[in-house]
Amino acid sequence: MSSLSDRRVRFDTASLLAAGVILCVVVALATTAFLPDRYVFNTPSLAIQFGFLAILGVRYSLGFAHNMAGDIALGIVSVTSAWLLIAVAHSYPGDATTGFWALVVALWLSFWLFVERLAAWSLPNPTLARLVNLAIPVLFGATFLILWELGVTGAGVPRVLLPAPSEIWIRLTTSVPTLWADFQQTFLKAVLIGYAIGCGSAFVVAILVDRVPFLRRGLLPIGNLVSALPIIGVAPIMVMWFGFDWPSKAAVVIIMTFFPMLVNTVSGLAETDAMQRDLMRTYASNYWQTLFKLRLPMAMPFIFNALKINSTLALIGAIVAEFFGTPIVGMGFRISTEVGRMNVDMVWAEIAVAALAGSLFYGFVALLERAVTFWHPSMRAKM
Repeated sequence: MSSLSDRRVRFDTASLLAAGVILCVVVALATTAFLPDRYVFNTPSLAIQFGFLAILGVRYSLGFAHNMAGDIALGIVSVTSAWLLIAVAHSYPGDATTGFWALVVALWLSFWLFVERLAAWSLPNPTLARLVNLAIPVLFGATFLILWELGVTGAGVPRVLLPAPSEIWIRLTTSVPTLWADFQQTFLKAVLIGYAIGCGSAFVVAILVDRVPFLRRGLLPIGNLVSALPIIGVAPIMVMWFGFDWPSKAAVVIIMTFFPMLVNTVSGLAETDAMQRDLMRTYASNYWQTLFKLRLPMAMPFIFNALKINSTLALIGAIVAEFFGTPIVGMGFRISTEVGRMNVDMVWAEIAVAALAGSLFYGFVALLERAVTFWHPSMRAKM
């Protein structure tokens, strides 16, 4: 009964999205797309492509295309339509009118429908199912970039306010040496070294806090106080203490990552219940045997939670710290400098590199968590 209800909801959503695609394409064909009086019909390839998209929309609205072949056809037509519309928009930057924006909405709805259909696939092969699950967020991100490109180009947004993704990509590909040097300075030195020292030292102190009860009462309140300190107040002090190079940024990262790791590890070590501890005592286990055999494994979800949180905090802390003094290299230095020069595409290129590095770092920690805590119910549910 539940599965029938789910199918009905999916069918209704697909029909509504398909009807939206049809309506938007009809509006686009009936109105001008670009100033002064250029219609979609003036570009035959664009009219034919979106005509195909409307035909697929009709099939979905009538329930005839609810199969993998129809879904794949929808994806191919949506991608080629987006490619053609971007090419035409670059020929008329800033001249978009009602018809163009109707096509943009039609593309958005068609990609939404495609992702909706992908999520409804039931694949017997686990590998294919995993690939489809990975494709869904990739398609979501690609749709966002396509809409960004079309919106900025069609509206003629000045480059200094918001560059198009294509301009950012050109800057990325033409500034690889500079971006690599900044990445080495910020991520490979300040972030990784500060992250390792901050998380590692916090783990050791958490064991001491667990072993010595009075430290729990004295140190944890101080930890809450220090974790609330603003980074813009701490960073200049670290620069004065450790100089302008990466050690001062690593010190900021250590401060930012130390207490989340400490608090989570202490909470994880207290996760075992009285029955489990009594069982270890019946085996004549001492403190260290209980710690390594029982309490640390139970604390691993908490520890990895802190490691994942710190993977993003470390990068943010290092970049912000570079605003307050650094050699002529580093992501934060480049962002602050290029903003002053109005080179916003370079700023977005640095942001893209930082976002990619942070995401990969977080993903690595998440994969490591899955390998270490495969026994935990939350991990079994994801497999």
